[in-house]
Amino acid sequence: MASADVAAPVVRPAPHRWLWYAFGGALPARHRGWVLHDTTTRTWWLRHVVRTLVQLAVPIVLLLVLLPAGWGLKLACAGGGLALALFYSSAYMPEAVENRVVKAGYPAGTATRHRDAAGLVRQQAESERKRAAAARRAARYRERLGR
Repeated sequence: MASADVAAPVVRPAPHRWLWYAFGGALPARHRGWVLHDTTTRTWWLRHVVRTLVQLAVPIVLLLVLLPAGWGLKLACAGGGLALALFYSSAYMPEAVENRVVKAGYPAGTATRHRDAAGLVRQQAESERKRAAAARRAARYRERLGR
């Protein structure tokens, strides 16, 4: 991780700016740190799905309002479109997220590098926790045997 990546403060955008961001727009430079946080936090994939659902809300509402058909067909079309869009959005999730980070002014690959580093830290903490638990079990076992 470069020090410039970490130095940007996390400034959450206003709701209207977040909507612009959700539809693919770039945020002002002061939100640069938040974009990196948004794309690298533990729930980055869920945030991506929420942005996708916000994008899909407009065409789905238009379909439900303007399609001259019964509600069964309208809901089937909306559900099928939603399923297909979520499938494609999930398939290209890492690329779409990296594109957001590049728009914020970071080099390509920054979000993946941050997520990988955070995953490694979580993995090391989990290994240490398991090692300590195993040591406690071994100590209890030795204590029962009187060793």
